[in-house]
Amino acid sequence: MISSNQHLRVLIAKAGLDGHDRGVKIVARTLRDAGVEVIYLGIHNTAEEIVSSALQEDVDAIGLSIHSAAHLTLFKDIATKLKKHKAQDVVLFGGGIVPSDDLSVLKRLGVKKIFSPGASLEEIVQFVKALPARRRDLELS
Repeated sequence: MISSNQHLRVLIAKAGLDGHDRGVKIVARTLRDAGVEVIYLGIHNTAEEIVSSALQEDVDAIGLSIHSAAHLTLFKDIATKLKKHKAQDVVLFGGGIVPSDDLSVLKRLGVKKIFSPGASLEEIVQFVKALPARRRDLELS
């Protein structure tokens, strides 16, 4: 069997109108350098574009960078669209500016982890590399 994180594939994106992308670019590059296959969508993506790309790219996880007050709406829209496409096994996580009062709401929506400002790159890499790869990593006989 292939190691679970050997083919780990993660989509990283900025959703909505937020254009602050320095941090998300650093995270994407760090994950790539750690051996994770990263699909970086860039800024100003809709929930539909993110989920569509995640399905086309057959990713294990979606990581969102959020610096706007729209985090509840954006994460809910993405989680709803993943469920609609029967892709609830795609892990949803994020980072950025998210009030601590909203963390429990995001968890109920299915968001696995939110990294707050100041989270170390090593913490993010460890989290991602610990994610289970989806079934496509099983050997075919």
